[in-house]
Amino acid sequence: MVAEVLRSGWLGMGPKVSEFEHAFADYVGASHCLSANSGTAALHLAVRILDLPPGTEVITTPVTFISTNHVILYERLVPIFADVEPDTGNLDVESVRSKITEKTGAIMIMHYGGYPCELDEFYALSREHGIPIIEDCAHACGSSYKGHRIGSHDTIQAYSFDPTKNLTTGSGGAVTFSGDAYEPRLRALRYMGVDKDSFSRMNQGETGYSWEYAVNEIGFRYHMNDIAAALGLAQLKRLAADNQRRAGIADLYSAALANVPGLTLLRRDKDRVSANFLYAVLADDRDGLIRKLSENGVGAAVHFKRCDAYPMYELQNLPNVELFCSQVVSLPMHPCLSDKEVAYVVRLISEGW
Repeated sequence: MVAEVLRSGWLGMGPKVSEFEHAFADYVGASHCLSANSGTAALHLAVRILDLPPGTEVITTPVTFISTNHVILYERLVPIFADVEPDTGNLDVESVRSKITEKTGAIMIMHYGGYPCELDEFYALSREHGIPIIEDCAHACGSSYKGHRIGSHDTIQAYSFDPTKNLTTGSGGAVTFSGDAYEPRLRALRYMGVDKDSFSRMNQGETGYSWEYAVNEIGFRYHMNDIAAALGLAQLKRLAADNQRRAGIADLYSAALANVPGLTLLRRDKDRVSANFLYAVLADDRDGLIRKLSENGVGAAVHFKRCDAYPMYELQNLPNVELFCSQVVSLPMHPCLSDKEVAYVVRLISEGW
């Protein structure tokens, strides 16, 4: 598909971008999909479209990559950190409820590792208080909750398609949403505020190209290009098989590590399906485990250092966040991992550290 784009002579935002957007919307079950050049850009667009006044509070998680909360600051809003569930890393509904004030303008949830949050409870809370929810779905491409794919629920979701994600476009992202209200403005916002992109202005008027367009507000250089979209279309065809393999690897880990001393597995309920972007566990001596694996040629990672621990934020009293972030470790997880390699990782952990 990439070769087809290169031969076409149109490398920017064009027909492949539109094709990818329709295909991804169909996949997740959303009314609309608007692609972007990064997950951060997509999440920023999701925040911008809400038009929250400066100083408005957005309740969010500190157990995430920093871009989740940086986009709140981009809009001169105030991140309010809530606690997480100790056995999933996802935002805790009751902690979020306790943080709601008259200044609250939105709730931003993040599906940690691809495991869906308690969406029924969060959307009930949203309706109760009239507060919109933004879903950070950077880890959740292919996840589902009670039979419905993440991306098909109310309000607005943002995805990342960077090189490490379940679906990659090299670098990219997307916003999915229901209803038509956001669509025209989001299209303009992701292309410098221009209401008609270059491809849509081709073959218009007597000259074959129209240079007439409107710019009603400041926008951003956030659009995807056709090369990235072509990669995304190819990856989308592989996503189900790749996610199935990830699920198989997760099952192997879970069966083998369930009773290892010093290790706690995260909760997995039967009413939802994780995309298994991460396979994270909690270790009593997390640093010791990472050192043992590293000494034996196995890479492990920490997702994440809590955002409120960075100097630009303010450290909060969040006991579950403190415990989770001091113990969490991500084991190797990608669809090319062999059963033999999984067994090797399991053996090293089972020996102790």
